[in-house]
Amino acid sequence: MDLLIVCSIVKLVVQVKLLPTPEQAAALEATLDAASRAANLVAALAFQRHCFRNFDLRKHTYDRIKAEFGLAAQAAQHVIKKVCDAYRTLHANLAAGHLGKPGSPRRAAIEARPISFRSLAAQPYDDRCLSWQHDARTVSIWTTAGRLKGVTFTGSARQLALLAAHRRGESDLVCRDGMWFLHATVEVADRPPSEPDGFVGVDLGIANIATTSDGVRHRGRGLNAVRHRHRRLRRRLQAKRTKSAKRLLKRRRRREVRFAANVNHVIAKSIVTEAERTGRGIVLEDLQGIRERVRLRKPQRVTLHAWSFHQLGAFIAYKAVRAGVAVIVVDAAYTSQQCSHCGHVDKRNRPDQATFLCTSCGFAEHADVNAARNIASRGETGWAVSHAA
Repeated sequence: MDLLIVCSIVKLVVQVKLLPTPEQAAALEATLDAASRAANLVAALAFQRHCFRNFDLRKHTYDRIKAEFGLAAQAAQHVIKKVCDAYRTLHANLAAGHLGKPGSPRRAAIEARPISFRSLAAQPYDDRCLSWQHDARTVSIWTTAGRLKGVTFTGSARQLALLAAHRRGESDLVCRDGMWFLHATVEVADRPPSEPDGFVGVDLGIANIATTSDGVRHRGRGLNAVRHRHRRLRRRLQAKRTKSAKRLLKRRRRREVRFAANVNHVIAKSIVTEAERTGRGIVLEDLQGIRERVRLRKPQRVTLHAWSFHQLGAFIAYKAVRAGVAVIVVDAAYTSQQCSHCGHVDKRNRPDQATFLCTSCGFAEHADVNAARNIASRGETGWAVSHAA
């Protein structure tokens, strides 16, 4: 049981849309294509030589990718660093067992080939390759065809204000569905968390995406219906195997993700706003490894694996940090079987998904609300113990 947020700086990613002319778009596309081909070459050489450190790999590939792909010095170094970062992530996932057990077919297939990058993979830019003109809302960006000046960008008023005041470090050039974006990192100082006057417990679930200890339930029926509809449509389009069906699948592939992220943003903002208004902290349950622990019937597995509970928790955490709201993570074991009134734990306390009826004291409540109250109680105990000194 520990505090989730201890840092004084919050890092956010601001996305702005580029509005290039056809000539500028062609130059940007050629640049990403060259960078991706260079990255595939670097990845193959790194795999062949078992060389994954940036400095060592640069000695083998730097001059070659500059000469063969027309990359400038900074762009070539960013390509090499991108490959090293990709291998570092891969090796971490292998070590954690996220890609299968040692000797499993999936893991063996991944370990037998080098990492590959798609044709228009994102490319990082630093301030030597990219400069911002915030008043004119244009950028000057390096490409293989030369420096492009006066490329217009746009975004919401809040995004543009954050970008102008707090941008730090690199930005990524991204091409998505024929549109161009820059993803810039901004660093915003958080508000120090105030001493909470109580806690709001948050129970995450599938039938109800989030339920608070105040009795507020954010239902998941609409989100699950959208996901089922997208799943049926994908199944029909994949069965057709025509070019038009593949084009439609490509256009729709991120729509469900954007919809779910928007729902999570709305829920997270509602929970954090209420906690800030009442001067309380937020208690979240630690659901790490839930997919491996939970045993469900086959029709329910798709819903569980599509459930973006980690994203919702992350949204609540960073919004709470910006609002100065304390966040605690507690063990979720038996919170759904424990009575929030008398503390009795029994599997029979949950006769069905929505009902909680204590077999000891007779206390009755909605099951998710009861679990959220148990989570809030554990958060209060944890906060008292950690601040007793």
